[in-house]
Amino acid sequence: MRNINEDTITPAVLERMAECPNPRLKEIMSALVRHMHDFAREVKLTEAEWAEGIGFLTATGQKCTDKRQEFILLSDTLGLSMLVVALNHAKSAQATEATVFGPFHVPGAPELALGDDISGGARGEPLFVNATVRGRDGEPVSNAQVDVWEADAEGFYDVQRAGLDWPQGRAVFRTDSEGRLWFRGVLPVAYPIPTDGPVGVMLKATKRHPWRPAHVHFMIQAPGYETLITHVFRGDDAYLDSDAVFGVRSSLIGNFESHPGGVAPDGSVQARPFHTLAFDFVLEPSPT
Repeated sequence: MRNINEDTITPAVLERMAECPNPRLKEIMSALVRHMHDFAREVKLTEAEWAEGIGFLTATGQKCTDKRQEFILLSDTLGLSMLVVALNHAKSAQATEATVFGPFHVPGAPELALGDDISGGARGEPLFVNATVRGRDGEPVSNAQVDVWEADAEGFYDVQRAGLDWPQGRAVFRTDSEGRLWFRGVLPVAYPIPTDGPVGVMLKATKRHPWRPAHVHFMIQAPGYETLITHVFRGDDAYLDSDAVFGVRSSLIGNFESHPGGVAPDGSVQARPFHTLAFDFVLEPSPT
């Protein structure tokens, strides 16, 4: 293994991994080495450029906290997250499509009763959501765990607000015996992903905008069904065709209806404008 050059380095590295006992790990690492080496050869990568790349990845890791995942943001903006979703969640025609998870989900959100308000004081016009969760054959999925999270009227998630020590715009619900789900939140708005870190530097350098179209996140889990991670988007948003993380699917565009005021779906009388969303989620059965 002496006198290795740019033509012999790749097989030399692959040979070092020949005894890897985990077949899948060996497959992944071997492909990674081949593609990275081919990339470096294709662009004739300089030492200074590679040092800058290492610095970028280091800064990306340093930006991560328990409330912010810069690597997920990087994966999202490079389209890798959506590619992995597409590879792993091919759905039947009846099932609701999956999309990116995003960096702002927080485990352990409070479990609320159906009909409760998830806003926690977050600013925004009221949104009343009525949804159903069914299987591919139309059967209601009762007691499904539904995580919901969304940004406020200024485009911020609760974890982005310094000093906020209670949840806003997020909760966990359980569907009723008929697979129904209803709650109150705030009308989602378009927002820019965080640009104060390495991902923002990358977007600026490549002349890309950071905006995401308005949406509400859902993660639905139930025994016997594949977990569904998805969004419901507002159909009037200007960024539907240029989502910074490539997550929009036409089937996920919901009908957010606006009302000038009056009696809301929960029976309350609203003196200001409010909005309603009805959406049906269809789960794919788990592989047998």
